[in-house]
Amino acid sequence: MTALKPATPGQTIGPFFGYALPYEGGENLVDRTHPAAVRLHGRIFDGAGVPVPDAVVEIWQVDEKGAISDRPGSINRDGYNFTGFGRAAVDGAGAYQFTTVEPGGERPFFSVVVFARGLLDKLHTRIYVPETVDLTVDPLLSSLPPERAATLIAEREPNGNLLFDIVLQGDEETVFLDFD
Repeated sequence: MTALKPATPGQTIGPFFGYALPYEGGENLVDRTHPAAVRLHGRIFDGAGVPVPDAVVEIWQVDEKGAISDRPGSINRDGYNFTGFGRAAVDGAGAYQFTTVEPGGERPFFSVVVFARGLLDKLHTRIYVPETVDLTVDPLLSSLPPERAATLIAEREPNGNLLFDIVLQGDEETVFLDFD
């Protein structure tokens, strides 16, 4: 009989994400005084509509001109260099937020990774900037029914911020990407 191997961190139920993964300034891809700064925020909900309090959200993105950053400093922030990577822990109400710039060019979306309690592995998704969405051109969005594509589009708030809630299961589940 083969001995059982111990569970990996991705196979256990936290709470450890908010403790082990976040780092100081990880949610600030740019300073809030940056002329193109925007707040990207939302909440994470489970299948019953209950906020998930122990999760971490990562974003990867291009800058406002569509360029991929090659600057060092994703973890050791200097307050000046945009690196295109951010990590934020959710609070007790399941809320996350980033201060960043809107991704531009041919990649008007944030690539998102979610780590949360009860997940056997991380989840991948995207957040699209609403004014740049063309359901007929984007390969991912055009492959989805309109109601499912809508789960990937942020809401523009009156103050210019972007609101995007992530729903892990159920009728309003966010579309998640499968990587083999």
